[in-house]
Amino acid sequence: MGELPVLDADSVGHVPVLLEETLAALAVRAGGVYIDATVGGGGHAAAILEQSAPWGRLLALDRDPHAAVRAAARLKPFGERVRVIHAAYAHLAKVARAEGFVPADGVLFDLGFSSLQVDDPDRGFSFRHEGFLDMRFDPTGNEPTAADLVNTLSEEGLVDLFRRYGEEPRSRRFARAIVAARPLETTGQLAGVIEEAAGGQRSRGIHPATRVFQALRIAVNRELAMLEETLPQVVSLLKPGGRLAIITFHSLEDRVVKHFFRQEARGCECPPEAPVCVCGRKPTLRLLTRKPIAPSPEEISVNPRSRSAKLRSVERLGEEKELGA
Repeated sequence: MGELPVLDADSVGHVPVLLEETLAALAVRAGGVYIDATVGGGGHAAAILEQSAPWGRLLALDRDPHAAVRAAARLKPFGERVRVIHAAYAHLAKVARAEGFVPADGVLFDLGFSSLQVDDPDRGFSFRHEGFLDMRFDPTGNEPTAADLVNTLSEEGLVDLFRRYGEEPRSRRFARAIVAARPLETTGQLAGVIEEAAGGQRSRGIHPATRVFQALRIAVNRELAMLEETLPQVVSLLKPGGRLAIITFHSLEDRVVKHFFRQEARGCECPPEAPVCVCGRKPTLRLLTRKPIAPSPEEISVNPRSRSAKLRSVERLGEEKELGA
């Protein structure tokens, strides 16, 4: 990897994480057909279009309407080679078939969210900026906001949410404090209640509200459930030899991806105690990364928000490989 330029993530909106590693994982080639299921700031998408020139095509989706508009503007120079759609990746299969991007040579999921989302007070993603507790990736939808969850869930419901999606060891203490202090409508109010309940204590310098905000964002957007529902769709979109690359940013996402990849690479679903396979299920994927690829120290120094990123990739097996030929 060559020397990386120092970029201001706030000025460009989103610095693409693990860019060269992602292009290699997808094996991007001239004339290929690709799908970016989470286009965000468009950094990965632009690089894919450049490397697949002059005939390569890209379908780009984003659940966030603002991100879709920004990505369309950034990718406009690529003309008819790119199609940008405002849609959640849960609808990927339907959109890809309707737009003529099946079978695809490669599909990318970057499950992070951009600096523009984090730093926009109106979106309510961060306790560093005072704003309404929204946290919806698509604010035009009808899904409950983070404020709805904070103010309507029981103490037990909040405890379960914080433990399940935030892995927060102080879930009970924080849930009890929230119930006593509500209604809470802003990021600052929620962060203040949690900080007071934590007694000002920080674990490894991390703000005590970090895991709570993560848990609320995951719950509001059904991130894990949507990922589990969507991954099986993606296999059917790839041509034999096609690649799927997924960048995750926390252990819960990575766990879902790792489990799915390993299951599809193994094929057989028989219980371990079965002496021979009786289910007859064949593997559909080949693991390309048995261990996830992490950013280099150089990349982290350029883009600190990349430090928790992990890249996993797989290849779609063709009929001959599936039959063991």
